[in-house]
Amino acid sequence: MPESGPTTAQGPIVPTPVAAARRAGLLVTLVLGGLTALPPLSMDMYLPALPEVTESLRSPAATVQLTLTACLAGMALGQLVVGPMSDKWGRRRPLLIGMIVYVAATAVCAFAPSAELLIAFRLLQGLAGAAGIVIARAVVRDLYDGVEMARFFSTLMLISGVAPIIAPLIGGQILRVTEWRGVFHVLAVIGVLLTVVVWRFLGETLPPERRHSGGVGEALRTMRGLLADRVFTGYMLAGGLAFAALFAYISASPFVVQEIYGASPQTFSLLFGLNSIGLVAVGQINGKLLVGRVSLDKALGLGLGVILLAAVALVLLTSGVFGEPGLVPVAAGLFVLMSAMGLALPNTNAQALMRTPHAAGSASALLGTSSFLVGAVASPLVGIAGEATAVPMAVVQLVCAVAALGCFLGLCRPWRTPAAA
Repeated sequence: MPESGPTTAQGPIVPTPVAAARRAGLLVTLVLGGLTALPPLSMDMYLPALPEVTESLRSPAATVQLTLTACLAGMALGQLVVGPMSDKWGRRRPLLIGMIVYVAATAVCAFAPSAELLIAFRLLQGLAGAAGIVIARAVVRDLYDGVEMARFFSTLMLISGVAPIIAPLIGGQILRVTEWRGVFHVLAVIGVLLTVVVWRFLGETLPPERRHSGGVGEALRTMRGLLADRVFTGYMLAGGLAFAALFAYISASPFVVQEIYGASPQTFSLLFGLNSIGLVAVGQINGKLLVGRVSLDKALGLGLGVILLAAVALVLLTSGVFGEPGLVPVAAGLFVLMSAMGLALPNTNAQALMRTPHAAGSASALLGTSSFLVGAVASPLVGIAGEATAVPMAVVQLVCAVAALGCFLGLCRPWRTPAAA
């Protein structure tokens, strides 16, 4: 980071790492956006290839969907380790180690001869990729606070949201010229480039005096203290369950759109990209128009309410209450559900992290782990009735939406003042 700045009679004022990072705001935003884009790239670029992987490895769809579950579970568990590590050793070192392991695991995935080996290395890929997710959130907490942090999360969603828009499109185009293994070759190259960018441009944002010196025991005590905070836990669960509804769509949509409704991989990619545009657009409305004018809790409650209504509509459509709906009405319901995530996800993160300035890494780990673990549970459930019906996907989304809204209302109690919470 550059260190030029104002001067006094005694000489130049050398900014702290945090001040320098904030001054280089656009560059830091781009780097953090790249880190948070890595998980959707790892999962969504691979989505159009799922039916081909099923045929290539001669495995049932439920087994191949476990490659998504393994990656998601790895990202969940990895955050529990990397988050506290970043509170103890700073943000840069754990991040760079994680990125190097991610590249190696991704390269092995490209040559996996069986579904079982692919599942194993997708798990390792997720464990290593967790570093980017958890540390990016912790860096945001290092640099920003309050409404400014909520705005930054919405801006970050704009950058990272490009990934789920372009990832399936890239995946679909890769499948035009090569087989599914080419997707992992591209991901490995992206991982290398992102590692170089992080090493070159992302400075340390956690100064030594703010680091924790304890080991595993202190990390566990810190996390236990965070979970004892009812309001923090409410935001964590609400965000995690909303993410699970989103991941139910991510996991099931390749089969719903391509197998049930007969769309091509390219059509699926276009629909997926449209839904991601909705999420990004609503996220920007949240950050540019709502934050600072409407309380974060009101925006969050609106998002969760719309997700619930969209899930109810999807259950009615996919179960045949209105006859055979076709792809367009189902796609419209999924678009509304995905778009509302732009209100729910950034505001749960901001509200939870605002309560935890003393342990941003551990708090970020808990937020990410809860989301990815619940998502990993939701993933196999969407295919429990086979590939011929979308009802399980809609039911999982409805259950998650009801539970998310219940946790928000029951634990966060947004109608109370902050002091009463």
